[in-house]
Amino acid sequence: MWALLSSLSAMAWSLPAMAGGQDAGQTAAPAAEVEGAQSDIIVTGSARSQRRFDVSYAVNSLSQDDVLKIAPKSFADLLSTVPGIQVEATGGEVQNITRVRGIPTDRGYLIFQQDGLPLYHEIDGVFFNSGEGMNRYDLMTERVEIVRGGPAPIYASSAAAIANNITVSGGPEARGKAQITLGDTGLYRLDAMQSGPIGENTYYAIGGFLRQHDGYRDSGFPSDKGGQIRANLKHDLGNGFVKVSMQYTNDHNLFYLPIPVADPRNPSVSLDPYIDYHTGTMNSPSLRNVNIKYRDGAGVVQGLNRDLADGRHMRFFNVGLQYEGNFNDWLVSAKGGFTKGKSSFDAFYSTTNPVDGNVFAANNLAAARTAFGADVARLGYALAGTNRATPYDPYAASGLVMSGQYRAVESKFYSGQADVSVTRKFETGFGTHDVRAGIYGSAYGNTSFIAYQDMLIEVQSQPRTLDLVAYSATGAVLGSVTQNGVLRYTTTLNQGEADAKMIAIYANDTWEVTDGLKIDGGIRKEWYDYEGFALVSASANLGDPTTLADNATRAFTGAIVSSTLKPSSTNWTVGANYDFNGNLGAYARVSNLEVPPQMGVVSSIAPTILKTKARQYELGVKASYGPAYLYVTGFYTKFDPFNASFIAFNPATGRNDQSVPFIGEAIAKGVEIDGRIKPLRWFELAGSVTWADPQYRNLENSSGADPAAVNGNQIIREPKFFGNVRPSVRFPIGGTEIEVAGRYEWVGRRYVDLFNLTALPAYQTIGASASVTYGDWRFQVVGDNLSNAKGLTEGNPRTDQLGGQGASDAIYGRPLFGRNFRFILSRSW
Repeated sequence: MWALLSSLSAMAWSLPAMAGGQDAGQTAAPAAEVEGAQSDIIVTGSARSQRRFDVSYAVNSLSQDDVLKIAPKSFADLLSTVPGIQVEATGGEVQNITRVRGIPTDRGYLIFQQDGLPLYHEIDGVFFNSGEGMNRYDLMTERVEIVRGGPAPIYASSAAAIANNITVSGGPEARGKAQITLGDTGLYRLDAMQSGPIGENTYYAIGGFLRQHDGYRDSGFPSDKGGQIRANLKHDLGNGFVKVSMQYTNDHNLFYLPIPVADPRNPSVSLDPYIDYHTGTMNSPSLRNVNIKYRDGAGVVQGLNRDLADGRHMRFFNVGLQYEGNFNDWLVSAKGGFTKGKSSFDAFYSTTNPVDGNVFAANNLAAARTAFGADVARLGYALAGTNRATPYDPYAASGLVMSGQYRAVESKFYSGQADVSVTRKFETGFGTHDVRAGIYGSAYGNTSFIAYQDMLIEVQSQPRTLDLVAYSATGAVLGSVTQNGVLRYTTTLNQGEADAKMIAIYANDTWEVTDGLKIDGGIRKEWYDYEGFALVSASANLGDPTTLADNATRAFTGAIVSSTLKPSSTNWTVGANYDFNGNLGAYARVSNLEVPPQMGVVSSIAPTILKTKARQYELGVKASYGPAYLYVTGFYTKFDPFNASFIAFNPATGRNDQSVPFIGEAIAKGVEIDGRIKPLRWFELAGSVTWADPQYRNLENSSGADPAAVNGNQIIREPKFFGNVRPSVRFPIGGTEIEVAGRYEWVGRRYVDLFNLTALPAYQTIGASASVTYGDWRFQVVGDNLSNAKGLTEGNPRTDQLGGQGASDAIYGRPLFGRNFRFILSRSW
């Protein structure tokens, strides 16, 4: 893989220019079409290819040129430019949060596809998501189409929205591009792509990327390392085409978790001297050799060595086949794909707030005396790994200590999926009908091994692990609360396997009643068949008398629980579109989405099984005049029933075993605006704005909590207002074209808890880029968060969702990355 990409890189600098600087893989279009936004061709959520202006739902199409101008740090960062999608892009290059129109889940039921099929059927695997966790943007992506609401539930499972990556296909003209990206955060990246003919009516495309990145936060080791390669062969038939594709991805990505930013003893005191707000992290070289102990089903103590620098290591291979043919009035489409891979996950999660060093020691003194005898006079800190020979004084620094949770996860997965559909347009006495009917099926599954354990650390960036040692009055060591920095060995231990089969049938009819008036409706029925098993675990003492760390370790009992489940779901949509003329129109739509329990319920012990439902209402107006456009969509989303339950971290046990069940509704009503104006040939202003009112409604609690104080509150971590504006100017100087662009973003106030006690304050950021294009060459410099603005996302969801953080503004969260720059050099031919 690496040799092939290196060869493509060499071709970038040696081959003669053949395309006059045109972006690789994109078919040349007439100038009028390039200028007109309404000429964007949409294939996602539609029976046939249509202009964006003609469809009756909210959709964006981001071309390679659009992405070049935006220059996103990650796929999530790219999605943040689209209205209606709230993004928390602070977790790193992958593993970020997306929410669609107030849907209160970490993915928002945003389903990713590649050429119309998912790489993995479910939205989440075992600590990997099939969205930006498996889909990485590179030069083999021709464009990304994002459908919000509309017919998304008809054309994908569990979809309130679809992000479809359309890959580059070869054509009769050889084209290519290579790109080098360097960043002041230790980023080195190479992208390359080549396409062209290899025979009569047969074409190829191949490309990918290699990347090494120290990271936006200083962990003491690289954050991202790896790459991917994608390739396809396409043969044009007399009435269609057939296309074979493959992909191999092997990539490590570090996960950034929340950090404490203020002293909980006095929230007005910043912890910035110890953990830099913009670059600090709890990730540390001290966590590169963590030993996880647990007892297996045979009663044998196992030791599992893990390295935090491995991060989230995703390896998978995908092969796909696509066919399309026109037979008189019939359009036949068939596509299939198979993915097989493995994911290893190592991350250090936030748990409780930092604690005063003396208070933490005092809270553990009684347990130490019970375990090691009444001669225990005091507890003191030492640096782990020094055999207690190096004392540690918290008061020489912040005076605080804290615990964090090391999570280790292994999973193997597979997913095969196929879709076959036929589309036919026919005339009736009451207009024209364009009917599409199809069948989709998938067989998929995974194995899982999950182990969590708690570590004791100092409060500073790249923290060292600590031991809390029991001393006698004479200074003799009598035992230790911890062991080699471990506060509690393996507090969570799960293992299981699940397999699934599903089949769906769907149909959609677009009825053109008269010129300008279209009515469409669709339905999708899905049936699932899950089977799996889970190993039972229980608390056990591993028997080491010198430490408390192994007193309540999880152990497999040898028992296995097998489960089966056969859920189903029914999705539907009805919409109407009326175009007053070729430039002005309006549409209305209602969609119903049912999301069945996911496959993981059959590889878990006593899971919560609940089907969630989302009803989306949309009313939009649209205007498009040459390069200028405006799309305004009012939306109303209702989740009923909505499961607001969560499992909170219990600091006494180190387990996520405090259940707080709230069942009711989640409501979001709002307006999203997407527009662009180009009053002058050299000036353009684009942007998107979303206003929403996300709130809880009609919640009920079965454990005695009063839902009255929650109903009507703002949904956790969801703002009422967010958006961005992106001005740009472009002007030629001789044979050189210069473009300068800006990006101003804002996110409104959010809350970390159900009761809206602790806020995540609003924030704004400024970014800019400048590019110079000369012939086939292009150089660009990009700067993000130029003002080093401060802003928090997420909070600390392990502990703060019920009671907040003990302060009006959050003192624990995932901050924005600091000011950073990237330098991009590319050549097209």
